[in-house]
Amino acid sequence: MNHPDTYRGEQIVILGLAKSGFDVAKRLHERGAIVTVNDKKERHQCPEASELEALGICVVLGTHPDDLITEQVKLLVKNPGIPYSAPPVQRAIELGIDIVTEIEVGYHLCAAPIIGITGSNGKTTTTTWVGRMLEEAGLSPIVAGNIGTPFSGIAADASENQRVVLELSSFQLKGIQQFHPHVACLLNIAETHLDYHGGMEDYISSKAKLFANMTTNDIAVLNADDPTCITLAPAIQARIWNFSSRQEVKTGAYVDPAFPSDAGDTSEDTHRIVFRDEQGVKHDIIAVDEIGLPGRFNVDNALAAVTIAVAAGAKPESLVESLRSFKGVEHRLESVREHKGVQYYNNSKATNTIATQMALEAFPGNIVLIAGGLDRGLDFKELVPYLRERVKAIVTLGETRHILRNVALDAGLKSVHVVDNKEDAVEAIQEAVSAAEQFATAGDIVLLSPACASWDMFPSYEIRGRIFKEAVHSLK
Repeated sequence: MNHPDTYRGEQIVILGLAKSGFDVAKRLHERGAIVTVNDKKERHQCPEASELEALGICVVLGTHPDDLITEQVKLLVKNPGIPYSAPPVQRAIELGIDIVTEIEVGYHLCAAPIIGITGSNGKTTTTTWVGRMLEEAGLSPIVAGNIGTPFSGIAADASENQRVVLELSSFQLKGIQQFHPHVACLLNIAETHLDYHGGMEDYISSKAKLFANMTTNDIAVLNADDPTCITLAPAIQARIWNFSSRQEVKTGAYVDPAFPSDAGDTSEDTHRIVFRDEQGVKHDIIAVDEIGLPGRFNVDNALAAVTIAVAAGAKPESLVESLRSFKGVEHRLESVREHKGVQYYNNSKATNTIATQMALEAFPGNIVLIAGGLDRGLDFKELVPYLRERVKAIVTLGETRHILRNVALDAGLKSVHVVDNKEDAVEAIQEAVSAAEQFATAGDIVLLSPACASWDMFPSYEIRGRIFKEAVHSLK
């Protein structure tokens, strides 16, 4: 797309009236574009519609009209979650109309250096952590993107002296063209969102678009332990900085001494986070066991955050307090409550098996796992060794409840409870928590880590997690 100022007097369609659609519609309208916002939801589900209409923006709700996309439309800004198979998107493709997400619009409006962070797992934790680090380093960050604040809503107000830290999903990245971050990070790649992308090739290529417009003046941060990151590195024009918990890296953050390739012991105070700069100078930062978040995967998130923050201008020594004090993000291995000697954790954001594996690795064992959700055709066999080694009991729910029960039986678990109630999501979670409480004894962990999306029973993983927390706090 062109700069938003060039669309004055031109027709633009915004497809999807969520927070991002609302903000990008206002930004383009302010610059003189003729904006139409369309959403299949009914008016009572779109409280933002009246405010847009009061500004003179056309809002069409309840359907996608056949004449929505015409040859006069110069740009389609698509909500990231709307598939490219949707009729208005297909029509735009047929007519050769530019199709972008609001991330592309925000880029053209933003004067501040941009830090983009993506990956299959750990995006929100790492993005939030980087924001905290840059704040303590005095670099005035603005955290936005997939984390909840639309980029287009804050982009025009960001100054050259600030840093914009963006969490970016594959859905958002698939719809960019000229988007150019100064620092960009790919945390990892796991098999997920294939129902949207149609396969791993499109999923990976969408993630890789994050680096497409970078130059040697920019820094790409890659996980040296992830095979896909290693494969993508040669095609990236930016300078490569790495992070790793298993090996030293030429430039970036690593664990010294390195962890073994299996889970290993991450609690020994002999393990330290070290940063090596481009001149080869090593900066000893902190012992691994001083990090404020549990789990091997959070060591990786910490390493990524350190590397990104230094790339964005922070001094390595300024990061110590953030590494110690950061306690995580809601629904990501979130400590909920200790009850009768049992610690309850909410990891509702674990919407794929890799995320659940990483959560199980965060604890030495004695876990009562609550899992299950939307059936995407997976067999969950990769969970068997984790269930066998770390889980004492499992409670399954949602569309995949019977699949996960069978996997648990294959792993040799004797204590299995299946929640068959799918009609009332609140009651289902309450039953799951009650069953987990019966399985757990003092010293155990009850962990909600579904390994599945929430959409079979819940509008979002956030609502699933909050219902879980309410049920835990209701235990007597």
